[in-house]
Amino acid sequence: MTQRLRLVIPLLTLCSLPVVVGVTAARDSIAADGAAAEDGPGTAAVRKANASVSALLRQKPAPGSDAEKKLTREINAQLASFLDIDALGQRALVDHWSALTAAERKKYLTVLRELVEANYLRALRTNLDYQVVYLREEAKDDARHVVTELHVERNGRPEVISVEYMLRPVGGTLRAFDLITDGVGLVENYRGQFNQIFAKQGFKGLIERMQKKKSELAAKS
Repeated sequence: MTQRLRLVIPLLTLCSLPVVVGVTAARDSIAADGAAAEDGPGTAAVRKANASVSALLRQKPAPGSDAEKKLTREINAQLASFLDIDALGQRALVDHWSALTAAERKKYLTVLRELVEANYLRALRTNLDYQVVYLREEAKDDARHVVTELHVERNGRPEVISVEYMLRPVGGTLRAFDLITDGVGLVENYRGQFNQIFAKQGFKGLIERMQKKKSELAAKS
């Protein structure tokens, strides 16, 4: 039986909706009490990232156009400034990281980043109305833990999704190294899938599966 790589790529708050859901219409993000609250540093970083990506995803350029390519680059830049792909990728492959060469690490992180970017391109062509509710922020060791709820409507039905962000300071900026959706962490999700493939097919097999998934996303865009 062929093992299928199931990558759930984050769209910031929409990190674990089926690959892939996009965002084009966002209502104002609010605090849990319905009023604007004073943000902690982690909440401020998450709110800023969500607002930036939502604004970009409201644009609907023609598929394949120069305008869409420009918009994709802008979204990728926003993603790179918020989501620490290197830290996330290393944590996901921590059981094998020390055995990888520098070239293999670079290759893996490059393909993982390309997967996220391919996912965003597809997101440009989908629609979802949503609202983020910021519940609380906690300090955990050297990280900030931001707890939110995502209120969405899919197929005419309201749905509430718990989304938690784990952030740490990188060069003076808080960046996310893990996102937990309804109790399941993105790093944990990736690690389980990657370890299964690595155990049977090794590093080469993992890269091939990731590249295949990237091609599938590109074909559906």
